[in-house]
Amino acid sequence: MLTIGQLAKHAGVSTKAIRVYHAKGLLPEPDRDASGYRRYDAQAIIDLTQVVTLAQAGVPLARIRDVLDADTDQATEQIDRIDAELRAHIRRLQQRRTRLRHFDRPDRLCLPPEAIEFMDRLRGIGLSERHEHAIRDGFILGYALAADLTRTILPSRTALLGDDEYVAVLRGYDDAIDWSPDDPRLDELADAATRLALRMTMVSDLPGFDRVPSETIDLLTGHLGIDSPAWERLDQLITRRLTTATQVRNTNTTG
Repeated sequence: MLTIGQLAKHAGVSTKAIRVYHAKGLLPEPDRDASGYRRYDAQAIIDLTQVVTLAQAGVPLARIRDVLDADTDQATEQIDRIDAELRAHIRRLQQRRTRLRHFDRPDRLCLPPEAIEFMDRLRGIGLSERHEHAIRDGFILGYALAADLTRTILPSRTALLGDDEYVAVLRGYDDAIDWSPDDPRLDELADAATRLALRMTMVSDLPGFDRVPSETIDLLTGHLGIDSPAWERLDQLITRRLTTATQVRNTNTTG
């Protein structure tokens, strides 16, 4: 007759684990002897060994009793089902390991493959680190708040990385981060950005835009992590130019 500590030692588990098995009905709990201790017999060693073997093989505790109580055919079916679940779980873990080995920076784990491809190509442009981080954080926020819209936008943005005018505007913004909002060079940069915007597909024209809350749009179109008075001035200049261009276009259309 064994104490719970001796039984645990034989099975290679803790006494806490045995108490858990008792609570879940996986191992019969013996009566106490005259001294108030529970004593376990040889059958307890056999029963505990079966439970521990199944648990270590990956069978969930909630399903061990079903496996132990099943006949041969039912037990085989149960094990096959659990084996398939384990293999699926292993595949998911292997995919995670592959991603961890592939990415050189943990923050990129927050982005899907297509956004990572964009960031890899963007890095070749030579923007400042804080500008790159703002763009990256914009995509992270985009996928969190409006994933469908962000997926729709991304292919066109990726294609623009091969557009000299777009790259020039990106570099212009990068240079202008620390400029004074009164810097005369902002007018020239605003002209270039306006010309670019007029030939690009506007975000507001994309499918699903009208279903995105306005506060989400405000977040997605902001300059994350960069406090630049020059950029704020640029936004004002570009908005004014786009409004004028739209009015002229509408006048020409109706005329």
